[in-house]
This record gives sequence, structure tokens and C-alpha cells, in this order.
Amino acid sequence: MYHARMDISKRLEEAMRDAGFASQSALSRASGVPQPTINRIARGAGSKGPEAHTLTLLAEACNVNFQWLHEGTGPKFRLAPNELHEDFLKVTVLAEGEEDPRFVSIPMVTLRLSAGVTGFQAEPDYRDGGSVLVSVDWMEKCQFSSTRLVSMKVRGESMEPSLYEDDIVIINTADTKPVDGHVYAVNYEGEAVVKRLSRDAGMWWLESDNPDKRKYHRKLCQGEGCIIVGRVVRKDSQHI
Repeated sequence: MYHARMDISKRLEEAMRDAGFASQSALSRASGVPQPTINRIARGAGSKGPEAHTLTLLAEACNVNFQWLHEGTGPKFRLAPNELHEDFLKVTVLAEGEEDPRFVSIPMVTLRLSAGVTGFQAEPDYRDGGSVLVSVDWMEKCQFSSTRLVSMKVRGESMEPSLYEDDIVIINTADTKPVDGHVYAVNYEGEAVVKRLSRDAGMWWLESDNPDKRKYHRKLCQGEGCIIVGRVVRKDSQHI
């Protein structure tokens, strides 16, 4: 049986080997793609293939063409080996335990909330590596503080097709001001939910992106029963 994702995983393994990446962590540091995402692609896991943006970052890091990595067609290399600039040949080797200064590690957590309480507890979630790597350039451009960012997995289908179950989102807990149309992590009656906020008739509502509004109807967000934990500022998804 033909399995396109498995073919992508084989091509990714080949590209990593040709580019000299000894581990998924090394490729993660070079590409900015979280290691758990690379691992899922390498295993051919998931109901759908990886996002085009994710494959583009991996292809650039391995110096292969996106079309080849995605579909196995066209020339493999972006540049022929004898045309590679010397900068492409530079490999950063880190000692064990040494952190790459180009990236920041955002911890994966499980939010523990209580109804009506503004604060929250964040328990470490060590699945899939326990953290997400983001570039320092992105942090500086967005003016985020690493101490106020956490990452967590999406649960349920209420935000499809924007967010799928097990997608990873990064939350800026310093940004709790509601803005119409933006997505937030919310303490809704003691439960951590990821929803889109909307303003209607002078009231704030929690909206699901899933078109099945009979199953995922909007809920009023007011008072101590609905407290914003932080705004979702980035997602990592294997869905195109």
C-alpha cells in the first residue's frame, strides 16, 4: 500500500544523512522546527502529512529542494555540491549539555487550574522531548519574554481546522488583554481550553473554529468563570 508520509520520512532521513545531521536535535537547532515534530515526520505518524511551512524549513536546513522532500520529484539539491558556498559547510558542534544561543527552549506544560482563580500551576510535560525550540530572532522580533511563554498540546476537535488534537501551541501568559478574533488559552470554570474570542453585543464569547456549531456552540466569557491565561502566539502542526 502506498504511504506518502513514509516516503517523506525516508527522504528526510536521506537528507539529514547527506547534510551531516547526526540527530533530530541537531536538525531542530538548524531549522527551528521542534524536535517532536521532526520525530513525528520521521516516523510517518499522524493522520495527515506535515505542513508545507515545516517541510520548507527542513528542506532549507538540509539544502534540498522542497519539491523533492515533499513529493520526491525534481532535483534533490537546491545547489549542486560543487556550488555550495563555504558557509553551507560550517557545522556548529555543541558539547553535551551546551545550549545553542540561536534558540530558546519553551517548556511543554500541563496547566492546572481552579475555577475563579486568575493564577495557574504549570506542570512539566515531558512527552515528545518536553520543550519546543524557537529562534532568538523570532523572540526579539515579537518582543516576547521567555519566562512568560509556555507550550502545551491541544485537546479535542473544537478548533479544527485551525488547530487539531495534539498540535502544539505556544502561549504568551503576559498577554491577557482580549482582542476580537484572536485565540487564547482560557481558564473556563477550572478547565484549560483553547478558544477564539469574539465580541458581540457588548459581550465576550468563546468561539470554536469547528463548523459543527451544534456540538461546539459558543460560550459566554465573563466574570470569574472565564479567565484568560494567555494569547496563543505560535502553533506547531503536522497538518497541511
